[in-house]
Amino acid sequence: MKILLASRNKDKLREIREKTASLDVDILSPDDFPDLPDVEEDGDTLEANAIKKALALSKFVNLPTLADDTGLEVDALNGAPGLYSARYAGPDATYLDNVDKLLREMQDVPEGKRSACFRCVLAYVIKEEIHLFEGKVQGIIITEARGISGFGYDPVFYIPEENKTFAEMPLERKNKISHRGLAVDAWVKYIEQLMQ
Repeated sequence: MKILLASRNKDKLREIREKTASLDVDILSPDDFPDLPDVEEDGDTLEANAIKKALALSKFVNLPTLADDTGLEVDALNGAPGLYSARYAGPDATYLDNVDKLLREMQDVPEGKRSACFRCVLAYVIKEEIHLFEGKVQGIIITEARGISGFGYDPVFYIPEENKTFAEMPLERKNKISHRGLAVDAWVKYIEQLMQ
């Protein structure tokens, strides 16, 4: 079974391929389709963006398509960066730019008020049917980056129960407990049922 992952993010592709390694599926990326158009993420929710990408690209490639939108929702910043997590520091922001901006915005936030939630919404489109899967994880934004694994906000997203940031965890562990890992787990269960 061939499925397009509607993301050019190599880190997301690696995480999802690791999760689906035991399934008889081939996760394709936009790189496998040179003419694949970019889809503007202009929805007002994570769900809207994920659905828009999955629907548009599924029609284009005529394959089942999985798209995600993910947001870091920081309580002290009234839910920001949220929908704008990937471009928090601007349209061409790097992971480091976004983390730096987040830490600057939070420099006066005291230790007990730094709670945050990572949320991932997956939209899976098969034959124009839309299926949604969500994962979320609670954590704390620490004051300086720690760890070298992961990507995005992983170096500053600390999980108290693990005593580590996402960037300090091996991929296998992060994939078990992360927002995307939980959403992908729910999707994988759905795919397993389809393939029975």
